[in-house]
Amino acid sequence: MKTEQTMVTMRDGVRISVCVYRPDDAERIPALFAASPYQHEFDTVPAFPLFLWRETGPIEWYVDHGYAYVHADVRGSGGSEGEFGFMDAVEQQDYVQLIAWIVRQSWCNGKVGGIGQSYYAMAQWLMATHNPPGLACIAPYDGLVDQYRCSNYHGGIYCSYRTHWYGNLRADNMHRPAGQHGRAPMRFDLVGAIAEHTLDDEFWRERSPFWRLHEIRVPVLSIGHWGKMGLHLRGNILGYEGVSAPKKLVVTGAKTVHEAHHQYDQIEFHEKELLPFYDAHLKDIDNGFMEDAPVRLYVRGANLWREEPEWPLARATYVPLHLRKSPSGSVTSLNDGKLSIEPPAAGEGATSYTYPDWEWVSGVVANGPNGRPDPVRRVLTFTSAPLSVDIEVTGPIVLKLFASSDQIDTRFIVKLADQHPQDEAARGKGEQPAFTNVSKGWLNASHREKDDERTTDIRPFYTHTNPQPLTPGEIYEFDVEVLPVSYLFRKGHRIRLEIANGDSPVTDAVFTHPYHPTLIGSDTIHHNAIYPSRILLPVVANE
Repeated sequence: MKTEQTMVTMRDGVRISVCVYRPDDAERIPALFAASPYQHEFDTVPAFPLFLWRETGPIEWYVDHGYAYVHADVRGSGGSEGEFGFMDAVEQQDYVQLIAWIVRQSWCNGKVGGIGQSYYAMAQWLMATHNPPGLACIAPYDGLVDQYRCSNYHGGIYCSYRTHWYGNLRADNMHRPAGQHGRAPMRFDLVGAIAEHTLDDEFWRERSPFWRLHEIRVPVLSIGHWGKMGLHLRGNILGYEGVSAPKKLVVTGAKTVHEAHHQYDQIEFHEKELLPFYDAHLKDIDNGFMEDAPVRLYVRGANLWREEPEWPLARATYVPLHLRKSPSGSVTSLNDGKLSIEPPAAGEGATSYTYPDWEWVSGVVANGPNGRPDPVRRVLTFTSAPLSVDIEVTGPIVLKLFASSDQIDTRFIVKLADQHPQDEAARGKGEQPAFTNVSKGWLNASHREKDDERTTDIRPFYTHTNPQPLTPGEIYEFDVEVLPVSYLFRKGHRIRLEIANGDSPVTDAVFTHPYHPTLIGSDTIHHNAIYPSRILLPVVANE
């Protein structure tokens, strides 16, 4: 394998550092193009979880299969000159010029495909919106499309992830071995920009391919993971839906960030899921890949893969589970409410809670009697009876919530969980039942205004441009977007909905929405015949 590092001059004179890997022979071949601030000099270190951001996939393996691999340090990072702009219009034009440079190389057959995970995947969505000559396909693995909604402000609520990310990124780029500072500091104040741009304005839209997905003309293979709820899952699905070019969607069963990274480093995964796509579009190999079903989903709980003709599934039937006052008797929480298909009676009233709760020790997580963190002890829960049959839920979810507050704003952070069976002896001791998190949803109450053009019956789309204060005591209907799932709830298990106005690093790791001093008050969830709060689940019947 030949390895060559070079500097490519951009239109403004800034030079971008590029590393090219290609076979030893001189045959004209297609190229895979990856761009990020994660520094190609680290391409030889072991992949995640030992090292962060090794998200290129197996470079040498692709070279062995007849591809060149071109890895660029984006402007202002690694060995590249210029100022980092976090996927701004300048960086996007660099992608276009780098692809043009690749196509001009004597070893290139004129075809380039996008490759890579996370930042690399977001870069692929963006470069494809420009449709540069030579770009023949993209395969964004773990790639969000909407910087505001997918990552930085879930439902209008600030998420701390990107702030932590940028601190680590700057440290990795600036702190060299033995004090050798190879380049100027990354001066771009992304942390300040996140704090300043609390609404979905041009700062975010410039960096969000969502608004231009319809302009993409090259084939797309979008690969997401059910476990990446706080970052990329929504983007991979919306990206697939928004593209009109030939496309495929794959959603894997990876449950954690670590698992998704590990999967992308595995040759077996690339051999099955990605290589046939690249072969078809970069080498013109007639392998029938695009004739297969357009959607492949991993059904969690059932632990199986299934092909589908479309997304969302046309055969899904939306079933309402109503929030009820009476106790489920199955979990210890603030209220232990019930979920049922039967609507509530007129007199079931409402459930109120105040915050902050005096027992919280880390976000909304309290400690249980054993001294260990208990995620549900001091939040609201609504839990179904044990299921009499297996129930598969596949598709987007929406929570229709009637609520009021004594404040002019509040937050709703909801979780859908699979509550496992528990024997009576354990319940009698006050032990909490085991559970599996299935999905999450968020909404800042003042951001409840919806974009009517993009909102559907099964997925609200908020404008995030016109915050509207609440009138204390007034009851509002909130449509809370709960992220899509494909999950089989087993017979004997229970479906549980959790509602709080915060979360915790204990349960949500880096995708936490920090609790702050202005969050003091009382909220009320209404669930009666007049205000029938309910969660709508896309139930799928299979033979």
